[in-house]
Amino acid sequence: MKANWKKLIAAVMAVSILITFTACSGNKDISEQPEEINFGILRVPNDETIAIAEGLFQQTFEEKGIKCNFIVFDSGVEANKALASGSIDFATMGNTNAIIALALGLDVEMIWIHEVLGEIEALAVKNGSGIDEISDLAGQKIATPFASTAHYSLLNALKNAGIEDKVQLLDMQTAEIVAAWERGDVLAAYTWQPSLSVLLKNGKMLVSSKEMAEQGYVTANVELVRKGFAEKYPDLVADFITCLAKAGDIYGEDPQEGAAIVAAELEITSEDALMQMEGSLWCSPEELLGADYFGKSGEPGDFARIMKDTADFLKEQDSIDQAPDQKAFNAYVNPIYIEAAIENMKQK
Repeated sequence: MKANWKKLIAAVMAVSILITFTACSGNKDISEQPEEINFGILRVPNDETIAIAEGLFQQTFEEKGIKCNFIVFDSGVEANKALASGSIDFATMGNTNAIIALALGLDVEMIWIHEVLGEIEALAVKNGSGIDEISDLAGQKIATPFASTAHYSLLNALKNAGIEDKVQLLDMQTAEIVAAWERGDVLAAYTWQPSLSVLLKNGKMLVSSKEMAEQGYVTANVELVRKGFAEKYPDLVADFITCLAKAGDIYGEDPQEGAAIVAAELEITSEDALMQMEGSLWCSPEELLGADYFGKSGEPGDFARIMKDTADFLKEQDSIDQAPDQKAFNAYVNPIYIEAAIENMKQK
């Protein structure tokens, strides 16, 4: 398991070095606009899904002659590979994979929090399994996507119960988890919506990321951008955030409408969509600039500390070779594009 992860790290770093060298070897006019923007997305019920479904990105960027391409990733591991290769400009992922991106030295920065995870992500166990509390998982196989927010929450839950060395963890993507669950290969899995809903049809929630957050283990889906793109097109990054803010307003002003939009886009019921959306915390741009999250330019917020604490845990688990220092995280969680988006919205 660790050997495969080390190979992935080596491959990503090699590609990152190549991309950095290539970027440094060319000088393009900063006034140029890109012909297209490549967005790495997750198919989850969040503001980005609403923005895509409502055509907000297309309206904003295609009016400027820029084509929008949306590439779906099942987890941040694959998205990080794509960021390293330069094949995408933006990427949505869990904050654990965002930490790994920084630890790998990828030339990216964090610009947004889509949602703070609550009951949208949880540890599910099968009905009739006899598993009623976390300590009952001793001796069991538990599936989860490694290096994900779910993996991080699961490891902490097992550690707190004192059974982290008494279970077998299986690295599976969400579709693989559903298949293994239905075959009866696993009785427990920590995953997120919409795969979580499938498991809960014949299972129950043992612990959620909301409960883990209340214990101090905060997880979130966040947005990264390549620095090379952001430095060249800062206005487009601010436009991207403006689209997310508008999408968040749609849900905030009418949750039923927001759920209906997500349901149609993800091909689930409106009831399931609303349940999943209510299982996480969505913040406005102004809230994200508060002390609990990004803070303001020159005044790092608490989320940079949370990222550092999580990185230290990942280092203890040998998921990363070295945890970046607090100064690196303070710079990484960058509020300037949110600030620019707010100013732009005030002027319109």
